[in-house]
Amino acid sequence: MSESVHIPAPRQLVPGISEGDYRALIWAHHELEHPSLAARLTSVIGTPIEVGFKLLPVSWYRQVQHGVEKGLRKALNAAITTLHPERDLHGHVTKHRALAATTGAAGGFFGLPGLVVELPVTTTLMLRAIASVARSEGEDLASLETRLACLQVFALGARTEDDDAADTGYYGIRLALSLSVSSAIHHITAHGLQTEGAPLLARMLGLIASRFGVAVSNKAAAQIVPVIGAAGGALINLVFMQHFTDAARAHFLIRRLERHYGEAAIEAAYQRLNLEPPGFASDATRQTSRTVR
Repeated sequence: MSESVHIPAPRQLVPGISEGDYRALIWAHHELEHPSLAARLTSVIGTPIEVGFKLLPVSWYRQVQHGVEKGLRKALNAAITTLHPERDLHGHVTKHRALAATTGAAGGFFGLPGLVVELPVTTTLMLRAIASVARSEGEDLASLETRLACLQVFALGARTEDDDAADTGYYGIRLALSLSVSSAIHHITAHGLQTEGAPLLARMLGLIASRFGVAVSNKAAAQIVPVIGAAGGALINLVFMQHFTDAARAHFLIRRLERHYGEAAIEAAYQRLNLEPPGFASDATRQTSRTVR
């Protein structure tokens, strides 16, 4: 075990926060500010993602963006029309991962064309796993705001190590999406899922798609590496699903803490964690990860 990391007294950051909740916040901060999708995929395929990028045809990037947008529209429809709060979603993440592995195997077998076809299915499966996580953190799936918060995970989980500026941090992305989400809630409540006349609804999907497309490109780069095939496609989809369910766990954990301690207090504590030296959270995140999953 590595050397213990000193954790300041919780009251220094949030008055009245419990030690367990503070450690959970550290874990969530680490998951959201230090994404590792590319590293996870590289460890699975044993080849740097950059090698896969060199093999991707230039024309494919337009296809993947179309697939991302199609997948998110399908996920939005599923979020609004088929997520039932009375259904016992808690504990079904494993089932969704297994289904994602199956679709990943098909995508891996047919290569890039298979990925474009598989992506909308995988995205919807991921949404249902994300919703399961949200419910387990006390979210009300009957709330339209909660359902759209599930969609936001596709943007929050698609960050890269270069996203270190204030406008691309966790709260920066939430702020960028907040106006579009508020408008989307108003429009969907009044008009349903019609996108005509709802530019901010389209903008919300566009903002999410622009970030989610980065993650999908990483997934594609991993799948195109020679000898990956169907088995590798299944494994890559499992890694892909795990990455976004971890992001969902962190996101909805923070929302739970915000409901309990207040949004301003938790955001202030989160932002102060940005000032801690590298490696500050390493032990805390390992200890806490066992209790928040």
